[in-house]
Amino acid sequence: MKELSLNVLDITENSVKAGATLTEISITETDTELIISIKDNGCGMSEEILMSVTDPFYTTRTTRRVGLGIPLFKLAAEMTGGRLEIKSRTKDMDPEGHGTAVTAYFFKNHIDFTPLGDIVSTLTTLIRGHAEVDFLFTHEKDGRCVTLDTRELRAMLEDVPLDTYEVIKWIEGYLEEQYDNL
Repeated sequence: MKELSLNVLDITENSVKAGATLTEISITETDTELIISIKDNGCGMSEEILMSVTDPFYTTRTTRRVGLGIPLFKLAAEMTGGRLEIKSRTKDMDPEGHGTAVTAYFFKNHIDFTPLGDIVSTLTTLIRGHAEVDFLFTHEKDGRCVTLDTRELRAMLEDVPLDTYEVIKWIEGYLEEQYDNL
């Protein structure tokens, strides 16, 4: 993929399909490193699936026989000298703490580093497409932080759906304003 925000979109879509009601997207950035973590409270993966999930020829989809999201994310990290970690617990294993966490570590000074890209569009796309799901987003860099918690928005808006045009445009502007100060 041409930008890491598309990987974030793909993996977060997997979280939604896994029944997550909350997905936490965390980006931590230094001068030399970028860490992207996507953690959900979905159904989790069995040990068997967890061992196969980085294989591009393994997928749980019935519409096609390959699943490239996680393998491409892993490749993007490894091409910079980084790595990918996946932890998952099914509801059977852990009824209270089930879900999946995918964390990728990148070295930004490597020639093969893929840029983060348009994370604001990624977030607004996720919210627009899954207004019933909550997202907690943080991006930390140089002691400053961009944040968005749809649970807080939902509480303020009461009965106004998050996927209405005006709310999406406000979210977009709110994030862009924070990024201007990052």
